[in-house]
Amino acid sequence: MNEPETILLENFCGDLGLEIVFAGRGRLTLTSYSVTRPGLQFAGFFKYFDSSRILVLGNTEYEFLRDLPQDVRRERIKQLLSFSDIPCIILARDLPVLQELIEEARLTGCPILRTDKMTTVILNDLFFYLNKHLAPMLTVHGVLVDVSGVGILLTGHSGVGKSETAMELIKRGHRLVADDSVIIKRVSDELYGSSPETIRYFMELRGIGIINIKNMYGSGSILDEKKVDLVMELENWDEGKTYDRLGEGTLYETILDVKVMKHVIPVKPGRNLSIIIEVAARNFRLKSMGYDAAQELIMRTIGR
Repeated sequence: MNEPETILLENFCGDLGLEIVFAGRGRLTLTSYSVTRPGLQFAGFFKYFDSSRILVLGNTEYEFLRDLPQDVRRERIKQLLSFSDIPCIILARDLPVLQELIEEARLTGCPILRTDKMTTVILNDLFFYLNKHLAPMLTVHGVLVDVSGVGILLTGHSGVGKSETAMELIKRGHRLVADDSVIIKRVSDELYGSSPETIRYFMELRGIGIINIKNMYGSGSILDEKKVDLVMELENWDEGKTYDRLGEGTLYETILDVKVMKHVIPVKPGRNLSIIIEVAARNFRLKSMGYDAAQELIMRTIGR
């Protein structure tokens, strides 16, 4: 069972383009990635029924209900809605709402929603929605930026220059996703980062204070969410440490059981970190397409 997430009904319907027929309790508590079409339940089979799932009624379930005698139809609907933890019932294809369904829903508070989408389409929409909202997540200290389409998570100790580097990248036309605190979710074995709502678009620059990136540089300078493709750890230059110069040894960082490519970038006066990060982003894209400059150099020099 996943950690429950409670969502206001109006937000849920707004995200998925659903009509509220009956608001009921006005909120949904989501715990399951799965969605059920309750045909078996309307036939009277409730063994193994998982009432934590959203229920979707398509043509098949609707016509089956309509063909039942009125007293049987009411009894089946009443038995279904006796499970008080059903998040909601969604009717696809703009199907009319049966009177018995509304009357029983009023007694239990179960929201009744409707969409003009085909059943398979709304099932697909719900799959992606639930996977996103119920995904495992954690919050990390860092800065997430979109550099030439590559999501780069800047990490490192406080004061190493993460925000200042991100600021320079924004001035060069790249986009900020989150500063200081990054919420990372694992969705289908990929990581997506966003900012906590309370600090979204804000950045702290030591000596200056708090600034609003969206207001200062426009909506083109920010992004609400981005896939985390690359981790770049900034650390103060250590003269006694040997840093990778050829890029032969690939480092990875594991976040929520997902391995992400990582670079450790030494910081010292005179190094232009924004350009280094731009180059790293472009190099990442080249490697993703199968080109490795280090391997080509090795082949040219010692691979003949």
